Amino acid sequence: MRSPVDLVKRQLTLTTHRLHTLPIVVLMPHSRCNCRCVMCDIWKANQTGRELDRDVLEREVATLRRLGVRWVVLSGGEALMHSNLWALCEVIRSLPAKITLLSTGLLLERHAVEVVRACDEVIVSLDGSRDVHDAIRNVPRAYDRLAAGVTALRAVDPRFRVAARCVVQRRNFADLPNVIAAARELGLDQISFLAVDATSTAFNRPAPWDGDRAADVTLAPAEATELARILEETFVRRAADFADGFVAESPDKLRRLPRYFAALNGDGEFPETVCNAPWV
Repeated sequence: MRSPVDLVKRQLTLTTHRLHTLPIVVLMPHSRCNCRCVMCDIWKANQTGRELDRDVLEREVATLRRLGVRWVVLSGGEALMHSNLWALCEVIRSLPAKITLLSTGLLLERHAVEVVRACDEVIVSLDGSRDVHDAIRNVPRAYDRLAAGVTALRAVDPRFRVAARCVVQRRNFADLPNVIAAARELGLDQISFLAVDATSTAFNRPAPWDGDRAADVTLAPAEATELARILEETFVRRAADFADGFVAESPDKLRRLPRYFAALNGDGEFPETVCNAPWV
């Protein structure tokens, strides 16, 4: 529960140009990745990658405590490619703070013991059923390696939380019901969905993608309409997955996806956005 002081600090943060509270921090330990996803350019920085040193993070501990950081999300790229990630986790624990690891899943099997010891949960990227996932990730056997990683985590601690995030785009929107089925098959605790970002400078883009590149991952008008139909069918066929919270979003929230793609095509307004951390 937030204290009155926390609420005041939050209001000050929202109404001024200074941070007075920062409950959740998304930390990128380094700039490399072990996938070559069609909707992301982070992997292009692999040859010139930089990483965060422990001593640099330690110098920020006092500031993080003052801002009331309670939750750190390790993002990337692939955080498990950091040369000494566990040293960073020790610093984060000293705040103290919860640690969520975002991962491609490819290195989870190798580091399962350390992940369970150092982190509170893992959120893996799941872009489709086996063949769709592998094609989007541009990595052979990416799905099978992800599955092996989840199995390894469960072997260390059957109660360890592992969830998934799916980025909805042209290559997988028709596979959406199968993504939910795959998440169940993998033994995950939850699955979440987010529309692809093709119009910003995030994901190591020097500039927003041009029309042709963006169109390669976004949905055309007819595809956005088809996504809306698929969603309505999925809400009925997989009603139990929504009822028990296995799908993180409600049907109403997922209905924003086709509206977002329609707006990209100039048809209607973009849905209102709100903070969805740690689903980032």
